[in-house]
Amino acid sequence: MKSAKDVGLMAVFAALYASLVYAFAPISFYALQFRVAGAIRPMIARKWFLSLGYALGVAVGNIFSPYAGPYELVFMPIMSLIAGVLGFVVAKKFKKSYFVAGAVIATVIAISVSWMLSQFGSPMLATLPYLMISEQIICILGAFTLKFIDTRFRWWE
Repeated sequence: MKSAKDVGLMAVFAALYASLVYAFAPISFYALQFRVAGAIRPMIARKWFLSLGYALGVAVGNIFSPYAGPYELVFMPIMSLIAGVLGFVVAKKFKKSYFVAGAVIATVIAISVSWMLSQFGSPMLATLPYLMISEQIICILGAFTLKFIDTRFRWWE
């Protein structure tokens, strides 16, 4: 992070993610989750430190999970941080593509959530395809939205 502006951006990102998880709580949790909040994850392609905001937003958002516990409050924020950093690193090789960052993050999160659910008896092969589809859809929608925003506003500068 280079400035107070960057810290502020990270905090807004975390708060927005957590707020969207809470606002859409009925579909943000459970085996076939569809986290509307995930639409902002492709933003990480432009600023690596948004990965920290993402992890914090996941931790705060998951407090409201009906399954809040070590997996939701520790494992998933750690995996979110890893997914965000990986998304940034790979997207950087593709001109900081929102689509690439979103695809990488969505893949890591789908695998992580599926593995987490397998710890409670849900077979990974049953949950992974649906999680992969829902995660990719939300990130693609977010990437298209961010590309549109970029035509009028350079939010990352």
